[in-house]
Amino acid sequence: MKSRRYAGQTVLVTGASSGIGLEMAKLFARDGYRLVLVSRNRAALDRLAKGLRQEHQADVFVAEADLSIPAAVKELIQTLEDQNINIDVLVNNAGSGRSGLFQDIPWQEDEQVIQLNMASLTQLTKAVLPHMREKRAGGILNVASTGAYQPGPFTAVYYASKAYVLSFTQALRHELKPDGIQVSAFCPGATRTAFSERAGKRDQPGAMSAEQAARIGYSGFHKGKAVIVPGLTNKMAVAMSCALPGPLLARLVAKLQERVIIRK
Repeated sequence: MKSRRYAGQTVLVTGASSGIGLEMAKLFARDGYRLVLVSRNRAALDRLAKGLRQEHQADVFVAEADLSIPAAVKELIQTLEDQNINIDVLVNNAGSGRSGLFQDIPWQEDEQVIQLNMASLTQLTKAVLPHMREKRAGGILNVASTGAYQPGPFTAVYYASKAYVLSFTQALRHELKPDGIQVSAFCPGATRTAFSERAGKRDQPGAMSAEQAARIGYSGFHKGKAVIVPGLTNKMAVAMSCALPGPLLARLVAKLQERVIIRK
C-alpha cells in the first residue's frame, strides 16, 4: 500500500502535541493529508499547526481534548460531527502509563491510563468506522508497544493496556479486511519522548528517537503491515517475549524496569 492512497483525505492523530504523534503529524502533512490534531496541550498543538501550515500548506484542524476523561471523548466526537469532519485515517497514538508497585499507585491514576489507552481508543475507533465502511476505504493505526508482548512488573496496568491494543487491533484487522480498511498495530519499544518522565522513569539506554520510530511506523502502515515493530533490537525483544515462559519473562522485565524507575 502506497501513501498516496490516502493523500488529500483527513487523518486524526491523538497525542499529536509531542513525541511520536507530533512526528506522525509531520509525515501526514508532508504527504498532503488534511489533519485533525488532538491533545490536551492546546498551545503545543497551535505551534505545530502553524508550522505545518507554513511548511506544507496543510489544512489543519486543532481540537483540545483530554482523552483520559470519558466526557472529553464524547465531546470530541460531537465536535467532529458539528464541523462535518469525516475521518478517513485514524491514528490512536495518545497513551500514558504509571511506574511503581501496583498497590502504591492511586486508583485514579490507573483509571486514567485505562481510559486513555483502551476505552478512548476503542470509542474513537467505533465512531469513525461508519464513514470508512461506507466508502469501503480508510485506515486505522493503533499505537501499542513491545510491552504488549510482556507482563510488566512495576508498570502492570500500562503493559496490560497495550496487550489489549495489540489484540484488539489484530481482531479488527480481520473483521475489516472485506471492507477495504487497512488496520495496523505499531509496537515501538523504548523511545525518547516525554512519556518516560511523565510515567516516572528515565529513558532506557539506546532508546530510539521519536522521529525515527514515527518514520518506521508510518511506512509500515502504508505498506499494509499488520504489526510494525521498529528496529532490530525491538524485533529481537518481541521474539524473545514470544519464546520465554511468562514467569521468567516477568523477572527479566522487572529487572529492566528497576533500572529506570525514578525512586521518590
